[in-house]
Amino acid sequence: MVFQRRSGILLHPTSLSGTPGIGTLGRCAYSFVDWLVSAGQSLWQVLPLGPTGYGDSPYASFSTYAGNPLLIDLEYLVEKGRAEAVSILPPEYIRSEGPVDYGSVVWWKMPVLRQAALWFIKSGTVADKDAYHAFKEANSFWLDKYASFMTIKEYYDAAAQKKKLDGIWYRSWPEELAACNERALVEWNDSHILETEIVKTIQFFFFDQWHELKTYANRNGISIIGDIPIFVAPDSADVWSNQKLFLLDSHGVPVKVAGVPPDYFSATGQLWGNPLYNWDAMKKNGYEWWIRRIMHILSMVDYLRIDHFRGFEAYWSVPYGEKTAVKGKWMSGPGKDLFEALKKSAGQDLPVIAEDLGLITDEVIKLRTYCGFPGMKVLQFAFDPVEAKHNGMVNSFLPHMYNSDCIVYTGTHDNDTLQGWLESVPVRQLRLVASYMTGTDINAARAVELMKTGDLRRKMITAAFASTAAFTVIPMQDILGVGHEGRMNTPSTTGANWTWRMDKKLPGKCESEKLAIISDLYGRNISGKQH
Repeated sequence: MVFQRRSGILLHPTSLSGTPGIGTLGRCAYSFVDWLVSAGQSLWQVLPLGPTGYGDSPYASFSTYAGNPLLIDLEYLVEKGRAEAVSILPPEYIRSEGPVDYGSVVWWKMPVLRQAALWFIKSGTVADKDAYHAFKEANSFWLDKYASFMTIKEYYDAAAQKKKLDGIWYRSWPEELAACNERALVEWNDSHILETEIVKTIQFFFFDQWHELKTYANRNGISIIGDIPIFVAPDSADVWSNQKLFLLDSHGVPVKVAGVPPDYFSATGQLWGNPLYNWDAMKKNGYEWWIRRIMHILSMVDYLRIDHFRGFEAYWSVPYGEKTAVKGKWMSGPGKDLFEALKKSAGQDLPVIAEDLGLITDEVIKLRTYCGFPGMKVLQFAFDPVEAKHNGMVNSFLPHMYNSDCIVYTGTHDNDTLQGWLESVPVRQLRLVASYMTGTDINAARAVELMKTGDLRRKMITAAFASTAAFTVIPMQDILGVGHEGRMNTPSTTGANWTWRMDKKLPGKCESEKLAIISDLYGRNISGKQH
């Protein structure tokens, strides 16, 4: 697929400000779309949109299909007659600015959404009910099991917490429910009709708001880049309802789990803990699970970034129960067989971006090239002074080394912000960055000055726009010049991740005009409005 030269911003909806507790799909999101247009941008990249659990990571969702209820805008529910105005008033501890406090937001907002769902079930209009039934029918292939999973989980999580036990389904649920036994599920659903209907109604609210927002964005020339992790969370409806498609034992416990091997950055590797796919079983049914997953997400977005693409060529398999990733081994993935099935089902080339960072072999590059997917370049990875001294400026992440078969970022959700990174690198490395960006031999004092004024950050953004990469995508924190406090995620840590929100106001006219100018100068300001 040909990726037309474009540019845009990476900003997860949770980071929007001006709404109680967390960013939503309401007015703040529409205002952001308007700002993108004023800044000459045509791409909005988001993180995965699913419901999050422990750790609040969008990459560890209870479902690869469902939407995050916390993103639902309550004011829009009232405007559509789906909730009472008095019911959505936030308590004093819920603020419209500052970092997201997920615990407080969940404690307040989920009961409000359940109340709105009850209101809708009892008092919704005929037209709304018709739309709701159409939504349920179109999404029954995942929605029914998701609603069952979430209601069973809520019940048995509470029981597990009282006993101070792990609430994951294969440890704390009754055997037949944990096995996703159809008879047991029918009995459960029959006795929890209202509870499952509330879960489905909340999903209807999310998807209705998301599709209206996406339609608005598309009409204004903004395409949405979505994101999914290659693996899914162990505590998810995906694993529970498709146990034969994962490497699990007879009780649903993972046999092997995902991670990455030891490397320069970690002597013990990274142990992610996601259950691995049973690729033989998936191949036997024509990769139906993957086809449904990809096509569902592509119905929500215009482009799709797949995290850890290299796992389709080979993945690191670690025996379940290991404390580190050291004792894992490489196993062959499905390779091009999967993507041929996806392309055949879609009837066209897939608008996919391959996250090909990390330990990338020639075989991974060949697979990505075969699939026709652009890879990723990250400017923060480009400046190794030791490598530059011995090998010259030939790092593949340097802009002069690109071809058009890539997407360039100043950083990703897993990196420090660009300004934070520049403030933390050794002076030797900072000099290399400054010299490259200015085309002159910059001394230490001048490099520090360029960093402190923000000029070096702005030059790096301009270099990304000027590069030959098909897309340029800049995290909003880098546009604003936010420091370490704006970092979205620090891998292998918990606590303060995913919480950053913008200040109440969007970037001003000055920032939008500068972005529009460099977009024009480097051929990225396209007109994509739909009339």
